[in-house]
Amino acid sequence: MSPYGNGSSGVVAYEIHDDAIDIRFANGDVYRYDEKMPGPVDVEMMKRFARAGRSLTTYISRYVKDRYAAKLE
Repeated sequence: MSPYGNGSSGVVAYEIHDDAIDIRFANGDVYRYDEKMPGPVDVEMMKRFARAGRSLTTYISRYVKDRYAAKLE
């Protein structure tokens, strides 16, 4: 996984796949978001924010919430 942001976020790392993104939160939990849940538009936005290193936590808390495809860890 790639580290995310400056360490002051609820997200600490991410891994981008063709049709999904895995996100590790500060508590250690890892969730997968894909084209089925929460959907392709949200996944592409999350990828964009992850690459930019900002706004990903805010986007998830405002728009995605608990609409994840799977809890991985």
